[in-house]
Amino acid sequence: MGYKLFNRETNQLIGSITDQDFKFLEDALEEESSDDNDYYIDLSTILLLENAGASHYLLSTLKAAVGEDSEEEASEGIDVRWEKV
Repeated sequence: MGYKLFNRETNQLIGSITDQDFKFLEDALEEESSDDNDYYIDLSTILLLENAGASHYLLSTLKAAVGEDSEEEASEGIDVRWEKV
C-alpha cells in the first residue's frame, strides 16, 4: 500500500510514498480540517521535514515537485494532495 502525491493545481503525479512516509507528513504538518487532503509544500516546509528526520526518498520527491536548484529558481510552493493506493 501507500499514497500517491499530486500537484493539486495541475493534477500532475508527483510520486508515490510509503505509508510510513505519509504518517510522517501527517504528524509533522497541519491539516486545516478533518476532510483536508492536501498540504502546502515549499522549501521551508521541506527543510522543516528534513530537520525532523524525514526519509531521503520523501524529501527528494517533494524537492523535485517544488524545485531545489536554488532559492531564486524554486517555486514559491505548491499544494500537494494525496490519494491512498
